Amino acid sequence: MSGGRGHGDAPGADKAYDTAPFVSNCKAFGVESYVVRSTAGRRSNIGEEMAASEGYRASQVHRKWIEEVFGWLKTVARLSKTHHRGLARVDWQFTLALAAYDLIRLPKLLRVLP
Repeated sequence: MSGGRGHGDAPGADKAYDTAPFVSNCKAFGVESYVVRSTAGRRSNIGEEMAASEGYRASQVHRKWIEEVFGWLKTVARLSKTHHRGLARVDWQFTLALAAYDLIRLPKLLRVLP
């Protein structure tokens, strides 16, 4: 990672960002771009060395975890379409859904703790 900080300066994005301008701009700013490699009939702009790195692999694992949360919210919590109008009510619905998701995950998290 750049800057010697070891975290925080490597954006992750889906394969729509696997473009030459985005990747070159990230490099110009000294940022490693952990973008999903596009394999749909064209050459990826993410090099083999980057794709083989430990940071890239970790970013893809974390991306999957994040996508699982949003998938759960859309299907189980029925948030694919909001059922309320107004920012305050939608915020309340989203917060309640995430609290329910945390309660579902709690037993698994407690097993991990010493």
